[in-house]
Amino acid sequence: MTPADLSRTVLHAVRRAVDEDVLRAPVPTRVRVERTRPGGSGDYACAVALQLAGPAALPALEVARILRDRVAAEPGVGRVEITGPGFLSFTLAAPAESDLAVLAAVREQGLAYGHGDALRDQNLQFHHAREVRAAVTAHAVRRLVLAQGARVRTSSEEEPDPDWARLGVTVDAYGTPPAPLTGIRPVPAGATAGELLERLGPDAARWGLLRAAGHDRAALGPDLLVQGEANALFRVRYAHVRARALTRGAAALGFTADTTARGEGPAAHLTRDPAARALLDLIADHPGVLLAGARHRAPDRVARQLEAVAHAFFDFHDACPPLPAGDEKPSAAHRSRLALAEAAGTVLAGGLSLLGIRAPEHL
Repeated sequence: MTPADLSRTVLHAVRRAVDEDVLRAPVPTRVRVERTRPGGSGDYACAVALQLAGPAALPALEVARILRDRVAAEPGVGRVEITGPGFLSFTLAAPAESDLAVLAAVREQGLAYGHGDALRDQNLQFHHAREVRAAVTAHAVRRLVLAQGARVRTSSEEEPDPDWARLGVTVDAYGTPPAPLTGIRPVPAGATAGELLERLGPDAARWGLLRAAGHDRAALGPDLLVQGEANALFRVRYAHVRARALTRGAAALGFTADTTARGEGPAAHLTRDPAARALLDLIADHPGVLLAGARHRAPDRVARQLEAVAHAFFDFHDACPPLPAGDEKPSAAHRSRLALAEAAGTVLAGGLSLLGIRAPEHL
C-alpha cells in the first residue's frame, strides 16, 4: 500500500463515518499522510482527526477513535494507533495477509458475508402506503436491517395487495400501528404489482423497483428483460453464473481454489494485476455498503454495488483467466484467481438474496 492508497483508505473511512451519521463534518477533498517521524509509532501518520474536530464539534481524540476502527478494518492496514492529541499512526499489513483475510472471510461466511450486528440495539417499524414500490422497498430494507442485527416489523397503511406475495413481500400488520414509525415513501411505480408481474416477472420487477434511489422514478420498461450487457440485472446474474461455472470447470480439470499463504501465494499473484486489485477492493468494501444501505434505508446502494462487482468481475476474468487454456497445467495463479472469482460469485449471490432476487446457477 502506497501513501496515496493509504490516503484514499483514510478518506474512505471518513466518508463511511459521515454516511453512518457517527461523524457530522464535511468530508475533506484529500487526506495528507506522511512518513512517521523518527521516534514515532507505525509506518505512516496523519492529522485528519485534528482537522475534523472543530467542524464535528467533538474532541480530536473522539474523532480519532471513530476513524481508527474503520481504518483498521480496511485491507492492507495492520494496526492503527492514536498518539498525542489525536494523530492516527498506521502500521501496514503485508498485502498477502489482508487480501487473503478478505477471501477467507467470504469463503467462511458464504452468503452472510457482510452481515453483522451494528444495528443490534435498534427496534424498527417500517410503515408504507398500499403501493407496490413502497411495499417492495420496505421489504428489502427490512432484509438489510435484519442482516445487521436489528429487530424490525413492517406495516401497510391499508390491507396488502394480494399480488405482493408473488413479489416476495410480507407485511406484519396494516392500518396505523402505534408510533414510532419510519415511513418508506419512494416515488410511486405508476403500476400495480399484478401489472408488473405480468410484464416483467418477479425478479426483474424487484430489480426495477429497487435499483433507482427512492427519490427517483423507477425504470420499469422492457429493457429489464433483455438478455445482454445493456441490462444491469442480466449482467449481475450472468457474472454469478459465470463464477459458478468456473468452479465446475476447475473441478473437471482436477483443481480447486487456494487461499493458503505459502511461497508465491494467492495474494502475490492477484495483486500484480490492476483488474484483480479492483475486484478485491470491491469485495472488501461489500460489508460497508450493506451497512450503509441498512442505515440509510437505501437498497439502491446494494444494487449499484452489485453492478460494480459484476463489471469488475468481467474485467478480471478477461485479464486473468481463472482456468488454464489448451495444454496449460493448473498453477498457483489459477488457484488464486479461482478463489477470487468464487468470492465475487458469493458476494453477487448474497447481495441479490438481500434484494429478494434469485441468483440462478444457469441462464
